[in-house]
Amino acid sequence: MSSPVSARRDQIPADRDSRGPLDVAIHVSFYVLLATSTARYLTYHGVSGRFVIVAALIVALAALYAVTVLLSRRAAAWQPWVWPVLTTWAVLVWLAPSFAWCAFPMFFLCTRAFSNRTAYLIVAALAVVTSLAFFNFSGRTEWAVLIGPICTGALVVIAYGQIERDSRERLRLLEQVAEANSRLAETERAAGVLSERERLAREIHDTVTQGLTSSLLHLEAADLAWDQPHSPAREEVRTATASLRENLAETRNLVHYLASPNLETQSLDAALLSAARGHFPAARLQVIGTAVPLPAEVGHALLRITQSAVSNVARHAEAQTLGVTLTYLPGAVALDVFDDGRGFAADAVGDHSPAGGFGLRAMRQRVQALGGTLTVESAPGEGTVIAAQIPYGGER
Repeated sequence: MSSPVSARRDQIPADRDSRGPLDVAIHVSFYVLLATSTARYLTYHGVSGRFVIVAALIVALAALYAVTVLLSRRAAAWQPWVWPVLTTWAVLVWLAPSFAWCAFPMFFLCTRAFSNRTAYLIVAALAVVTSLAFFNFSGRTEWAVLIGPICTGALVVIAYGQIERDSRERLRLLEQVAEANSRLAETERAAGVLSERERLAREIHDTVTQGLTSSLLHLEAADLAWDQPHSPAREEVRTATASLRENLAETRNLVHYLASPNLETQSLDAALLSAARGHFPAARLQVIGTAVPLPAEVGHALLRITQSAVSNVARHAEAQTLGVTLTYLPGAVALDVFDDGRGFAADAVGDHSPAGGFGLRAMRQRVQALGGTLTVESAPGEGTVIAAQIPYGGER
């Protein structure tokens, strides 16, 4: 039983359409050599003797070859027609050795018409017939004409076989490239889905979760102070209502893929101060440097980082003061959120869980996605500083 490799080697490649420039040159050379051989035969033998038979064979050979060419151009089953061409040519060479010159285009014709192994055998037989015809034609004195056609046939099949192997290898490489591109596209799609999930998780954490947490804190404070004289409960409820209303607007914007609604109607420093005081009413903001227009994604990231950081302070730090510093640097903008709360061991922060812990991870992802850096400085009892620096692509 033949192996799959040898089976493929014996098959006729599907891309042999016999309609390229090489095939045109082969067909033209055949008719040129046929006409030249006919003229030579007439020069040496005239119209006497076997001329009628030779002429009939010449006409038959030309007609059969033309039929073969037409079938090959129409991509029909043209291989069976090659056998009558070869048979007619062999009889013609036996009667008139001058027509042995037509063997050379026959070599190429066989390599185009048959599978590799069959083509090699046929070309070898044609080369032997051609060599014997030339040898007899020369009076059996020129040994070079006995070897020449055999060497030429061998070179033809070797060269053509190498061309076909190179073509198959090129097709194989192209298929591998196409397959690799397909796998890469699948990987990019999967990465895009994962990235979009991460983005939505950050958006929900920095908008819906933080807003609801702030409202919950105000409502809990109102509940505790409800029955006290001069109770601030009503103010707490108003604050919670305002926070819920703002959170509802943020949620709607998130659903409609709006980036930073607060930045559309106010400056970045005003939006940052409003976001900080939404969670920590006593928060203060300082701007250092000359403000410059920032890309929308940079302003959006700074706003979300401020919301997340201040929310963490309000929930966990038990801080008395909280400050936000916005610094415009050459080609970059820096944001610092600091408090005097109880702090924590920054190197002990774990991964997020359903109970929390997503904030720092989300902030870091936002900053890194824009080519920036985020650092956290904190220790138990010493407060916390969250510092982000993001390049914005220009210099003042």
